[in-house]
Amino acid sequence: MTTTGKQPVLHLLAREVPIPTLLSPEAQAQLAQSPGISNPPWPAQDDIDGWRALIATMDETGLAGLTMMAQQVPATVEEINTDGVRVYVVTPDGCTVGDQSVYLDIHGGALLWGGGESCRALAVITAGMVGAEVWAVDYRMPPDHPYPAGVDDCVTVYRSLLRDRPAEKIVIGGSSAGGNLAAATILKARDQGLPLPAAAVLMTPELDLTESGDSFNTLMGLDTGLTTRLMPANLLYAGGHDLTDPYVSPLFGDFTTGFPPTFLVSGTRDLFLSNTVTMHRALRSADIDADLHVFDAATHIGFIGTPESEDRTRELRRFVDRHWGR
Repeated sequence: MTTTGKQPVLHLLAREVPIPTLLSPEAQAQLAQSPGISNPPWPAQDDIDGWRALIATMDETGLAGLTMMAQQVPATVEEINTDGVRVYVVTPDGCTVGDQSVYLDIHGGALLWGGGESCRALAVITAGMVGAEVWAVDYRMPPDHPYPAGVDDCVTVYRSLLRDRPAEKIVIGGSSAGGNLAAATILKARDQGLPLPAAAVLMTPELDLTESGDSFNTLMGLDTGLTTRLMPANLLYAGGHDLTDPYVSPLFGDFTTGFPPTFLVSGTRDLFLSNTVTMHRALRSADIDADLHVFDAATHIGFIGTPESEDRTRELRRFVDRHWGR
């Protein structure tokens, strides 16, 4: 142990980290693959063309995989405009006629990418997971639309849903950056006097844009799904606002004045593990019902098409069905 400035630092020897043998063979095979594609070099904050090029590259990289998974879910998709915000409404086959249950889905993508066709594909995948109608918000993003544009779009869509659906039939959720916006949407809607939704789903959520949690240091390099900090993207998204503003980093919110029951998911190799477990503690400290699921060896992107991912989906379905009263 040494001290650098005012902060003690623990030095560890280089070591090999084996893949846990208790995982399914499919999950072990995924962990054995090379790390995911890292982001290209971050542009300077004022390099707008550079950011646009990066965003286009990341969208192109992820779309093929999302499209392939979405094709496995039989569903109908309608694109609508609600109060100026584009929304993809997805109805999976087998939905009960008259069921008002709806999942307000907010896509991930470092708060910068994942819109358009990626948003559409992810909405179909989510509809297959929750077995209910999904409204996916194609919210505005930087570099042209930094905070608060994205949060405002999500609140706008939630307000629109409330015209036709009771709050107790609405679940708001998202993964990664979508988890940030899902929580921020709930906080901002609550503070504007709107009723709380039935529940929240925060999957490996990017809740702390200061990136101050322990796992940002301890799991860097071990998480093969998220291979870099996102601070340049965080700063671009915040657009000069304080990163500890609760609508920017919901982890710093006041939950004592109300927050819905929450489902949280992470993994022991997830760079955002600290975000997830610290949010769980913040909610429980405010006496909010919160279910925390941490999967062994799961990275930020988790496992795809494995018994572990089926287990996660089963738990998610149980949670949303319970809070929809189905």
